[in-house]
Amino acid sequence: MAIAGLFFYLFSAITVAAAFMVIASRNPVHSVLFLILAFFNSAGLFILMGAEFLAMILVVVYVGAVAVLFLFVVMMLDIDFTELRQGMLQYLPVGGIIGLILLVELIFVLGSWALSPEAVATIADKAPEMANVTNTEAIGRILYTKYVYLFQAAGIVLLIAMVGAIVLTLRHKEGVKRQSIPQQVARTPATAIEVRKVKSGEGLS
Repeated sequence: MAIAGLFFYLFSAITVAAAFMVIASRNPVHSVLFLILAFFNSAGLFILMGAEFLAMILVVVYVGAVAVLFLFVVMMLDIDFTELRQGMLQYLPVGGIIGLILLVELIFVLGSWALSPEAVATIADKAPEMANVTNTEAIGRILYTKYVYLFQAAGIVLLIAMVGAIVLTLRHKEGVKRQSIPQQVARTPATAIEVRKVKSGEGLS
């Protein structure tokens, strides 16, 4: 028990520190690396709670796909970060006020939070039934039965966001030759080949 508590405080401290460095780091590449560190330590917290499936999904999906993809996007974009940081100080008071309001709201929510007696009775009734069910099966039962429509709606929102990000970042540069498969398929020998008669001893100009 003491070892589990030690690992809990270790993972929690690293997660909080990494999350702070995500928003405090000036280099966006460093922010993404700190985000990956926070994801790994959050996965460790899930393992301590017995939710090994959530820990695996957090590492595979967020670290293996979202964070790494974001890292490559940040490294490939030609962004002038000095220009972006020029007007940051004038928005600092507004950002501080908004952050303070959010902190007060979180304190009120956590201070008034309580577990209802109905929830305790429901957990107690279903405890013998869920004793022999794995973590993955329990999440699947809830996700694809009670919350199936919300799950589908979240997938649609993510799809729209992905298409919107592609449309916003798609840039067409002038003077760049692009492949057109219909034009290539529709070409005939008359348009694809040009026969030039060259006299002996002369080349093409």
